[in-house]
Amino acid sequence: MGTTQASTAARGTPAAGKVRVDAWCWAVRMFSTRTAAATACRAGHVRVNGDRAKPATLVAPGDEVRIRGEHERIVVVQRLLVKRVSATLAAEAFVDRTPPPPPKAEIPAGVAVRDRGAGRPTKRERREIDRFRGR
Repeated sequence: MGTTQASTAARGTPAAGKVRVDAWCWAVRMFSTRTAAATACRAGHVRVNGDRAKPATLVAPGDEVRIRGEHERIVVVQRLLVKRVSATLAAEAFVDRTPPPPPKAEIPAGVAVRDRGAGRPTKRERREIDRFRGR
């Protein structure tokens, strides 16, 4: 019961020279589940060589994959993977071309920084916020 070259190519294994983008993204640990990778593709958050990718879009070595999430991640496929591998092996399967994030704006001294969920600001804190915003 061996598989032929044609049947392995139809299933998108590395022998075919191309792999489904949802399977590859999951295998190199861009997404925690393959379902999440497929959902991101259907939502238009994954692009292959500049074009929106469906989950079944095939990727080959040299293709650029852009994944939009909290920040955009740009990777170039180096090696094809279908099964999930360790993080060290997954890191060797792509080249990360994501630009570094912009530096965070510093908060000037004297401006109150409130913790998220700390409730409503006091009158004094509200006046400081208004002064900071230029009102």
